[in-house]
Amino acid sequence: MSEPTTEAVEAAKPVTEILPKQLWSDPIGYIQEHQEIITGVCVDIVIAILILVIGWLVAKMVAKICLSVMNKAKVEPTISKFISNILKYAVIAFAVTACLSQLGIQTASFVAIIGAASFAVAMSLQGSLSNFAAGVILLIFRPIKVGEFVEVAGHQGVVEEITIFTTSLITGDNKVIIIPNSAVSAGSITNYSRMDTRRVDFVFGVEYGSDLKKVRDTLKSVFKSDDRILKDKDLTIVVGALNTSSVDFTCRVWVKNADYWGVFFDTNEKVYNALRAAGIGIPFQTVTVVNQK
Repeated sequence: MSEPTTEAVEAAKPVTEILPKQLWSDPIGYIQEHQEIITGVCVDIVIAILILVIGWLVAKMVAKICLSVMNKAKVEPTISKFISNILKYAVIAFAVTACLSQLGIQTASFVAIIGAASFAVAMSLQGSLSNFAAGVILLIFRPIKVGEFVEVAGHQGVVEEITIFTTSLITGDNKVIIIPNSAVSAGSITNYSRMDTRRVDFVFGVEYGSDLKKVRDTLKSVFKSDDRILKDKDLTIVVGALNTSSVDFTCRVWVKNADYWGVFFDTNEKVYNALRAAGIGIPFQTVTVVNQK
């Protein structure tokens, strides 16, 4: 068996053998002899405790002021709470470092250890930190908001929640899609709800030989009869293309954002019925089968 180390032997001794014998035999004399040292140590301990207490109070005050200022500036609650907590713990860390320094403890190695540990954690959580940074950007600049219909990262839906790490969408068929914030901010964002009005585009094909003026008047009557279509915006009805089997009319109207899909679906049905009633043919693909014997 190996011999016990000096540290192990010292640790195994009673406290009365480790501390100076004079402290046990003549404590008053020992205190009087080392009065300056003991007084200095006690003063350092009291100052260190005061630094911790004051640091804690200052940290709470800084966090409260920061949260109040950001709430008045209408910053997203999630980001305001996060920033106030970061400031709070930063002040506490500074107070702890100052306390250790007051007690004569070297803080350089302590700070180096914390820095190395922070670097290791940052490397292991690289993906999460990327999502976190993207979440901060989304919450500050707010390209999308809760309740808006958007298209992000190849998905469409209503924004249900934006957190520090993820964004949740609810699709039209009531599915919840959770997207990492890094994917949201890395690509293009289409926000369908931000503007008050939207343009609805239609393409209607009619047979060659149709009276184009009659077609245009028929389409115009359909659009004019719908009160949801904004009358103060331009109404566009033009021949957009001459295809192989149809003359295509391109039509553009403006509606309120909430009326977009209702106008889109209703107008398709109304135009079909109006063209048929006006005797205007709508081309469709046909297949000719030749039976060769």
